[in-house]
Amino acid sequence: MTPRLFVEDDLASGAALTLDGPRAHYLRDVLRLGVGANVLLFNGRDGEWQAKVAATAKRSLDLGIETQTRPLGVEPDLWLCFAPVKKARIDFIAEKATELGVSALVPVVTRRTNVERVNVERLRANAVEAAEQTERLTVPEVREPASLEQVLKGWPAGRRLLIADETGGGKPILDALREAQPGPWAVLIGPEGGFTREELDRIAALPGVLPVGLGPRILRADTAAIAALSCLQAAIGDWREATPRRWPDYAGTVERGNLMRGRGEQG
Repeated sequence: MTPRLFVEDDLASGAALTLDGPRAHYLRDVLRLGVGANVLLFNGRDGEWQAKVAATAKRSLDLGIETQTRPLGVEPDLWLCFAPVKKARIDFIAEKATELGVSALVPVVTRRTNVERVNVERLRANAVEAAEQTERLTVPEVREPASLEQVLKGWPAGRRLLIADETGGGKPILDALREAQPGPWAVLIGPEGGFTREELDRIAALPGVLPVGLGPRILRADTAAIAALSCLQAAIGDWREATPRRWPDYAGTVERGNLMRGRGEQG
């Protein structure tokens, strides 16, 4: 499979790009790419482009950009607002939320949040890596932590908010989403100790809030985030779209194999 790399540079046919530092090391020393090898590049603005390695040096690698392989399309306008958790689990949230298509990661400090510091650069690095691996054409915006009060005060008009309410105050999530419409959405996940009653009242006062339940068990914060995002994407998001066929020959082989097994044939 052709390696994919996120870059900040503008991408256009005929342009040249020099990589250094960790990116050059990854392509040259880890993947052992030489002159003529293909690389896919994306920057969140110009779609995806095929490039070729033009030259390698001890500390750098030159790429020549050739053709666009995919244009930038419309992606979900979906935020994940979450109370920060411990390091390994917040890394997991950033990675999986990126895979699930969020457009912004918003750390929200609540009264019961126990984490004192959020490494925003680390979260962004996790999001970039997940976007590279999952063939996304964009990387979610990673925002600086803000208090719940600040987030609610600056909430944009027209953006609906789905909140995972562990107190039983909301309908089961699939029932709640049955009448929901696509558009700008956000998912809000509380800390490990849950929201306080006062915080829940403030959230409920926001126009367009949809409290939901995530089943009969209390989920960890990272699990709740992934569960809520998955349900929302399946109900009104881009999970309703067909999966693009990246490798037509492989897909055809799989379908043929399934058909033969259904007929009781061998091979």
